[in-house]
Amino acid sequence: MNPHLSELQPYPFEKLAKLKTGLEPPAHLRPIALSIGEPQHPAPAFVKAELAARLDGLSKYPTTNGSLEFRCAIADWLANRFHVDRDTIDPERNVLPVNGTREALFAFTQCIIDPKPDALVVMPNPFYQIYEGSALLAGATPYLVNATEENGFVPDFDAVPEDVWKRCQLLFVCSPGNPTGAVLNHRVLKNLIEKAQKYNFVIASDECYSEIYFDEMKPPSGLLEVAAEASPGQFSNCIVFHSLSKRSSLPGMRSGFVAGDSHLIEKFWLYRTYHGCAMSPPVQAASIKAWQDEEHVLANRDLYRQKFDEVLKVLQPVMNVRRPDAGFYLWPETPIDDQEFARDLFSCYNLTVLPGSYLSREAHGINPGTNRIRMALVASIDECIEAAQRLHQFLMEIKSK
Repeated sequence: MNPHLSELQPYPFEKLAKLKTGLEPPAHLRPIALSIGEPQHPAPAFVKAELAARLDGLSKYPTTNGSLEFRCAIADWLANRFHVDRDTIDPERNVLPVNGTREALFAFTQCIIDPKPDALVVMPNPFYQIYEGSALLAGATPYLVNATEENGFVPDFDAVPEDVWKRCQLLFVCSPGNPTGAVLNHRVLKNLIEKAQKYNFVIASDECYSEIYFDEMKPPSGLLEVAAEASPGQFSNCIVFHSLSKRSSLPGMRSGFVAGDSHLIEKFWLYRTYHGCAMSPPVQAASIKAWQDEEHVLANRDLYRQKFDEVLKVLQPVMNVRRPDAGFYLWPETPIDDQEFARDLFSCYNLTVLPGSYLSREAHGINPGTNRIRMALVASIDECIEAAQRLHQFLMEIKSK
């Protein structure tokens, strides 16, 4: 048995289920869940049609690296979206399809880490728990970099000691961030790339929320566009992870990709030939259509903008909450302990949110998730507005005590 299994903490939703055990919310209020980041917008009809039309592909074994047509579609999208010279993104060397970025983030860590006693994986705090679990199971120690309101919810990379960078083998960044929605700007990414090249570690940039933002003139920067400026055509030490789950409201397709440093892609491809994960041909065909279309993505962003506008209109007068840089989460401050807040909100108003402390750990004297909750605005506009109204009433009751 892998001895590192004992180091894993329960997943946040296991903790949430335990927190809610025995509670009976009001039956007259329909349940509303804002706890899990599962997009609820309808899947694009043209993607479903393509998937159905390609079912004959189920009779064939897929290859680990996917079809060339698929990889070309990904390369085209990357070049257009992040203003990178298309000639520098070789579909044969710089792109690899994956079955969703969750498994890819985990598998990539197992591929990259040399489990020396001093191996470190640096990651934001709060974080997506796959970062922590994959590091532990690879035999490395997580080093957490706090992201607080005082720093605009951007991890304080300047506070990381040089000795940590020297021992770092892998740095996880998430931009836009989960759960904070903070975007790492060009300067921050450039600085991290310089550190990666100086200390010889890999940057794994989780960019799954990059296509949900508010200003059409200011899409979030990506690691590869900054890397392309630093080392044209190389993407040295840099890997990005993208997915159709959030961008196209297709979480059930489990379709994503990794792209970047050709040497790292080569080694990860070798790992995956043994790992056994390959995307089915029908999903590849449908994914091509999704990556080639932006109209449904624009419509998707419009829906999220509307929800943020309506929800913040209700909540900002009564709590410390701000519009994030991007993504579909709110990360508000709670007037009482976040677990107590989430439990009582569910018990009194049949509204489920995720305690912020479930998404973070105590590090450097603080837990940056304490007294915060994560709210995923993934439900319908009407449900999100109703949820905000219930939360408003709950906060007023707390303040009146």
